[in-house]
Amino acid sequence: MQLEKKYVKRRLTGSYITSVVSLMLVMFVLGLLGLVVLHANKLSDFIKENIGFEIIMKDDVKEAEIIKLQKSLDLLSSVKSTEFITKEDATKRLISDLGEDFVKWVGEEHNPLLPSIDVRFKAAWANNDSLAKIENQLLTDPHVKEVYYQKTLVHSINANLGRISLVLSVFSGLLLLIAIALINNTIRLSVYSKRFLIRSMQLVGATESFIRTPFIIQSIIHGTIGALIADLLLTGVLMAAGENIPDLMMLRDYNLILELYCFVLFISISISVISTYFATEKYLGSKTDDLFAG
Repeated sequence: MQLEKKYVKRRLTGSYITSVVSLMLVMFVLGLLGLVVLHANKLSDFIKENIGFEIIMKDDVKEAEIIKLQKSLDLLSSVKSTEFITKEDATKRLISDLGEDFVKWVGEEHNPLLPSIDVRFKAAWANNDSLAKIENQLLTDPHVKEVYYQKTLVHSINANLGRISLVLSVFSGLLLLIAIALINNTIRLSVYSKRFLIRSMQLVGATESFIRTPFIIQSIIHGTIGALIADLLLTGVLMAAGENIPDLMMLRDYNLILELYCFVLFISISISVISTYFATEKYLGSKTDDLFAG
């Protein structure tokens, strides 16, 4: 009798460990993909917000008028940042890039460079349609000579980022479905091992809710433990990635990472509870002969 109790206890412990480890592994992989998606989105925004958009001013425009235009741009919800580049600043930059002073060859009076305003737009506005509308509005300003940005580059960036986002979204959806299936099967096997216990409790008059409650509570505990371990592993991955790839730190948004951790916890508990509910429901409504058939 004592040996039988030890055997049952060992099987139950093994069942609990299997359930927690399965939840942890699946949530870790799901969370890892979530981190990839988050960093990919931040990288996408970073690239879009650094697309060059240059407003070339006319040579005879007063600096006060340029600053006035710059301040009006700063007030727009679409604009992330602006920088006023004087003719002198533009000349210094070109000299630095060329490695020699071109002004002494062409003469100061023939310097072709003009004052300008460099604009960086928020990611949502960094597309050809939005930029074209802004360009047309700016060209109505009598102080603006021309607006320059690489239209083909903007189109190419958005098209490629769109494809990457689609692939990641499809892959995330498939992985979530696989995660649900794996966790569901693990929990069904765990409940299956206790099907005779469920029938015994029914025979002594226990209600369905009374029988189901311990299983649900256990599933919440397992889901929580599995998710927390997965979150700890994800934190380790983030720390290791930060040490080996320092540039990733500039893409890191800790609020979004915290939301991802909460999402992993929520998904783990939700799938665990729902799977446990339907698994116990199956055996609560089964006949005794069906229990032997599984």
